[in-house]
Amino acid sequence: MNAVETPAGETPSLEVSRLAYAYPDGTQALYGVDLRIGRGERVALLGPNGAGKTTLVMHLNGILTAGHGTVSVAGLPVRPGTLKEIRRRVGLVFQDPDDQLFMPTVREDVAFGPANLGMRGDELARRVEDALARVGMLEAIDRPPHHLSFGQRRRVAVATVLAMEPEILVLDEPSSNLDPASRRELAEILRSLEVTVLMVTHDLPYAMELCERSLILSGGVIAADGPTRELLADPALLAEHRLELPYGFAVPAPGVPGV
Repeated sequence: MNAVETPAGETPSLEVSRLAYAYPDGTQALYGVDLRIGRGERVALLGPNGAGKTTLVMHLNGILTAGHGTVSVAGLPVRPGTLKEIRRRVGLVFQDPDDQLFMPTVREDVAFGPANLGMRGDELARRVEDALARVGMLEAIDRPPHHLSFGQRRRVAVATVLAMEPEILVLDEPSSNLDPASRRELAEILRSLEVTVLMVTHDLPYAMELCERSLILSGGVIAADGPTRELLADPALLAEHRLELPYGFAVPAPGVPGV
């Protein structure tokens, strides 16, 4: 399946070219990944455990650096001299929000990133309040994060990234450990954001709900790239890459509303 074309003249949010990487012990994790994600796209990154998804994500903001190939964010190459700006542009939301929230109050957690960039005063306060309002957590601004529910902490974790005004939001298993109401609320928030989204997930129904396009990373390469419904409606493709829909879940035919 072919990648979605970025409109002529428009710089994509993310471009990865021939990316290969081996860990110091010799384990080859990526064998030559090529992908482009246009501005405003919401794309799911699917794949079995050990496919290289985490390794790929860690290249997007320079936690790992390419053994071979290139990564660019909004046209800016990821390299040692650009890492400060790259890490502002690429917002990573971890699977466990407690890995991201460590300050005494929600306000301080959301302010942490912009304050480290030198923002102060009214501008910083506005950035924090705007980010919390976008995830429906403004009323919790002065509460300790550990007093919030898991779903609320995940939304605050998203706000800490939005406060940096990123080019692309990268979410690691965003639906994990959420109850049905929190799962729905997060989906509504993600749909409302005017930002490019790359969602790493094993939750195939959530991918279909939120992302028109999906990539399957398997064996360190992009094995498929196309409309999410088409990929999930191909049982042979899913089986080949150790992906499974929940028991009883049926992918609606084209033109039929999804669940």
